[in-house]
Amino acid sequence: MQLYIDPELKYCPQCHDEYRADIVTCAECGVELLTGVEMQALQEKRHRRKTGRPRQIGPDEELVAVRRGPVLQIKELQVILGEHDIPSLAVKEGGAGCGKGCCGTDLILRVRADDASEVMRILAEEHVRGTALTEHDTSHLNAVFNTAAQEATCPACGCRFPTTTTTCPECGLCFA
Repeated sequence: MQLYIDPELKYCPQCHDEYRADIVTCAECGVELLTGVEMQALQEKRHRRKTGRPRQIGPDEELVAVRRGPVLQIKELQVILGEHDIPSLAVKEGGAGCGKGCCGTDLILRVRADDASEVMRILAEEHVRGTALTEHDTSHLNAVFNTAAQEATCPACGCRFPTTTTTCPECGLCFA
């Protein structure tokens, strides 16, 4: 996707939304915005990387496993990587199978070792986008339900409640 980038405006490096020059953070993604000049440089760098990358994975290339999961999930991830011009293979556990993802129920997604860091960044962005984690308060995720304590904090919603009950009164999460 080629964008017209105005050097006088700011842009989100993730969702590519456009903002006035005085805005600092993307309202959707919560990341720091880039100036138009910085965004143009980033787009050019990505374009150079994409055009220099072969579309097919050769038999002698070093591959790394980045995800394991059901066929449909791995195929969805392959589509996302394809949108970024990153080739990948879906293989059956142990390397057996045709590499197209149709021979088994659990597959491993493999990419070139050189692409691994970019792939992990893309998958992390997709996870945040798909789960709406940027909109969720995660400050209470490390809460532990301790039966010896007087009060507990629900790790799902942050509600505080007495440990005499084993179900969060706010969200219904059960600790039994």
